[in-house]
Amino acid sequence: MHRTTTVPVSSVPARTHWAVAAGVGAALAAAWWLGDTAPYPYAQRGLLDVPLPFLTADRMDAVLQPRPGERILEIGPGTGLQSLHVAPQLGPEGRLDVLDIQQEMLDHVMCRAERHGLVTIRPTRSDARELPYADGTFDAVYAVTALGEIPEPDRVLREAARVLAPGGRLVIGEFFDRHWIPFGRLHRLADLAGLHLTERRGPSPAYLARFRPCSAPAPLRQSEHLADGVRDGVSTTRKDRDHRVEQPGAR
Repeated sequence: MHRTTTVPVSSVPARTHWAVAAGVGAALAAAWWLGDTAPYPYAQRGLLDVPLPFLTADRMDAVLQPRPGERILEIGPGTGLQSLHVAPQLGPEGRLDVLDIQQEMLDHVMCRAERHGLVTIRPTRSDARELPYADGTFDAVYAVTALGEIPEPDRVLREAARVLAPGGRLVIGEFFDRHWIPFGRLHRLADLAGLHLTERRGPSPAYLARFRPCSAPAPLRQSEHLADGVRDGVSTTRKDRDHRVEQPGAR
């Protein structure tokens, strides 16, 4: 008769499990952070269709305010998450231009547009630091999680201001990643580019901000308010905002 002897197996302490999990998480985070190159690689395009907190379609509509018949420029459309949402709102008489440095991204957007029956999107492969459009071409320009991936964002902002029609609007959306531009820095760059802030929504790690050229501001509508919590010395009173517009050099 054989006797079976059971040898007790010591359990792994809970803290060891947590340490392993934390190590794996840190490794994944480091891989994401270090592998986040600019421009965003087409091979990782799947992540571009993931909706981001605070940068929702409803918030985008409220800040960009696309209208039928307008011509709008999107810088860095990625796979077309914003493009496919904005273009239909411009109607058959409107037009959405999408500009990207990567032809693969533009091709992807146009394939999706064709599947959705959208014929008012026009792609252009170019550098956003030298926009290939005449002065005053667009009613609005926007870039969502794209500005930080472009070298010399100050040049991009100046070019955006140049191609805006009188009273046009520029919308910038940023979300925290390796190339994120904090709101304070964006506001300073916008000032230098001759753009004044008319609205901001969301915290600095995930925000949408709208600007207008200081030289030709449109009348401030009730919907164009400065959201609560705006920092970096931005005035929140109508009187102060009007003062900034009338004296653009006194910043």
